[in-house]
Amino acid sequence: MQDFGRVIFKIEQVLEDKNISKNKLEKEASLQRTQLNSYCNNKVKRVDLTTIAKICYVLDCEIADIMEYVRE
Repeated sequence: MQDFGRVIFKIEQVLEDKNISKNKLEKEASLQRTQLNSYCNNKVKRVDLTTIAKICYVLDCEIADIMEYVRE
């Protein structure tokens, strides 16, 4: 099977850079902690665009700031 690379989430790095806690992101984006942890730990199999929009809104960032494509 061909390896197409992968998408990784850099949410924790953005949180650290902006000095924002996971608790604040969870609350302001109306996310469940398990859902947020799945994104932070790169355990998401299907990305929810509404969730991505909420995260970007709260973190005041672009999608490219929290996601990266890595060709392996």
